[in-house]
Amino acid sequence: MARTFRRPRTSQPIAELNVTNLIDLGFLLLIIFMITTSSSKEEQTIPVHLPEQSKQLQAKPDPDLRFVTASVDARGQYYLDNKPMGLLELRERLKSMGAEPKPPVIRVRGDGAVTYDRIIGLVDEIQRANLHQLTFDTQIRP
Repeated sequence: MARTFRRPRTSQPIAELNVTNLIDLGFLLLIIFMITTSSSKEEQTIPVHLPEQSKQLQAKPDPDLRFVTASVDARGQYYLDNKPMGLLELRERLKSMGAEPKPPVIRVRGDGAVTYDRIIGLVDEIQRANLHQLTFDTQIRP
């Protein structure tokens, strides 16, 4: 007597859905959003009350441009990319940026309560370092 150990083949659809790849994609997107939101808030760490301006249509910047933020807070302290520094150190850093083959665009952020002389002093230092592309950050008037 011969026995056959084969099972009869039946074609049945797979009733389970493999969601492992979808979970991986969800976690990847979550990590990307967490990183981008934390880096976008780094710029706002210096408490500067920006002057107000009426709303205007603005052109989108070139994506190849590099932006560096130079700030003056209400006490008159200078910051370059959120790092507090004195005037001499600020001059040296700006000179090194001005000597680069493709210098960055300087974003000037000045507190509305700081005297106008401090902002003009910062702009003078930026221009002495051969950095001639400037933008001034403001907030929209309600």
